[in-house]
This record gives sequence, C-alpha cells and structure tokens, in this order.
Amino acid sequence: MKILITGGGGFVGARLARSLLARGCLSNRSLSQLVLADQVAPPADLIADTRVQARVGTLLDQCAALRDESFDGVFHLASAVSGECELDFDLGLRSNLDSTRALLDALRARVAQGDAPPRLVFSSSVAVYGPDAAVPMPAVVSDTTLPTPQTSYGMHKLVCEHLVADYTRKGYVDGRCARLMTVTVRPGKPNGAASSFFSGIIREPLAGVESVCPVGPEVAHPVSSPQRTVEGLIAVFEASRQAYGGRTALNLPALNVTVAQMLAALESVAGPAVRSRVRFERDERVAGIVANWPTGARADRAAALGLLPEASFEDIIRQYIADCAANPAALKGLNS
Repeated sequence: MKILITGGGGFVGARLARSLLARGCLSNRSLSQLVLADQVAPPADLIADTRVQARVGTLLDQCAALRDESFDGVFHLASAVSGECELDFDLGLRSNLDSTRALLDALRARVAQGDAPPRLVFSSSVAVYGPDAAVPMPAVVSDTTLPTPQTSYGMHKLVCEHLVADYTRKGYVDGRCARLMTVTVRPGKPNGAASSFFSGIIREPLAGVESVCPVGPEVAHPVSSPQRTVEGLIAVFEASRQAYGGRTALNLPALNVTVAQMLAALESVAGPAVRSRVRFERDERVAGIVANWPTGARADRAAALGLLPEASFEDIIRQYIADCAANPAALKGLNS
C-alpha cells in the first residue's frame, strides 16, 4: 500500500507517519511506501526508514508531478494556519484552497487513467464554526451544527470540505473530512496559529521559560492530544463508507476546557513553580480571533467509531512529558 501524507514533515504529519510505520499496515493492507510531502524535510528518523520517501517543496508546486503517480491513500494535512491566513490573505488562498484543488485534480487525473479512487482523509478544523447573526453558535458545537466560520482559515477548511465531498460524489476520490480540535501540547517553537498559546502556556513553563497568555482565564475551547488526533485520523481512514456516514465532515473527540482549568492541571502535574511562569497579557488580535471559535465541541459520529477524548487535561500534560523523555531541555523547568 502506498500512502501520501501532505504536511508530512510537520508535527502531526510526522507523528502520523511514525504511527503508520510502527503498525506496518493500514486497512489490513501492508504499508510498502510512505511519501511525505512538505515544505520542510521530515525528521531524520523518518528519512532513515527505507519505506519513506521525502518530497520537499510547496504542495502546489508538487501537484503536477502527482498526476504521474498512483496512491492507495492520502492524508491531506498541509495547510497555512489561522494567524498566517489573517495576516496574508493570498498566502492562505494559495496554501489552502489552490493546493487542495490541485491535489484533488491530480488524484482525479489518475482515476481518468484507470486507477481506483484513492481513499483521502482531509484534516479540517473546529475553526469552521463561528457566530453568525442569522445562525447563533451554540456553546457546544456538534457534527450537525451549521458551520459559519469567522476567519479566513476556517472558511478555507469549510470550502475544502465541500470540494472533497463533491469529488467523492463524482467518484474521483473516496473522501472523508475530520475536523481536528486544537492539538496540544505541540513541541518546539510557537507557530503562526492563533491557537498557539494553548500549547505555549504548558510547553514553555515546563521548559523553565515564561509564557504569556493572550486571553483571559475564563476562555474555553475544545482541545485534543497529539496521540488522540492521530488515532482519529487513522480511524476515519479505516472506517467503511457506511460507518463513516455520509459525505459531511465529522468532529474528532474533544476535551472541553478553560484556560484556568489547563493551568490548574499544569500545577497539579508539575507544581506551583511551573504554573507561576504563566502570566496574562491580552493580545486583542489573538483574543478577537479566539472569541469567534467554539467554547466546546461534541463528537457523536467519532464516538460511534470508538473514538473518545482524554479523561482529563492532566493526562494530556503527562503525554507531553512522556514524549519529551529524550529531550531534557524541554523539561528543565520541572527541576528548577
């Protein structure tokens, strides 16, 4: 089985790749080749695996060559993130809409040449939901809540959901869209996502660094751990068409928490000294974006596939600490 992961050099993409390689199969078929396409090279441990092939460059530039290559499955994770899309409208259109259309057309071209429609999982986002004067957003959104995004990023994700649905209707792909919750805790440096602070207020204090929270402690949001996110993507890929249920996107499981609860969990796991490294300093741009996001989510269709959120945010923090066992610098704040 030959699988393509766009965004395969990124955090979620690389973790997904490692999970697939460790399993050695997908949908009860042996995994023979994993193609990781991204603007950056994947981590060294992935490149060292003989089943992995790296493609470095923008996805839009790579899509023409994909017309000459067959894939059994695709995980489409590549995307410009929320903050980037708000600051650079054209970047968001190119990276999210143009690239997705080019990818889908490359896959369609292969079907026209006789290939079977590949199974495709598109990583959408909880950012497709937002408040609207005509359709008020509920406190907890569900699979059936009408999406009315209030950011360019959320709008791009929603448009791509509909594109995947239509290409599926036409028989060009077997498409499924999974709406990811905000993934935390992400390692490394902050990125351009408005949601970056949801990881920063945990990651930086554990590393012994001060973190600034740009929103108030009362702000609530649905989050998920990296591992549960990857498990969700794989489960959506492996689900039968009947089990997935229709062509509309489904929510992956969420743990609905406030910033205050996240920080209380940090203190419970790591101690008051680590918690004290977080201070509040409002950033109107970030706070304005976050104010238009859901405060909670439920995932009934995902639950029917056997997917559930973590029991507590403490569990998410412990997962991050375990992931960083080989990187003492990431946890030096625990001992200082």
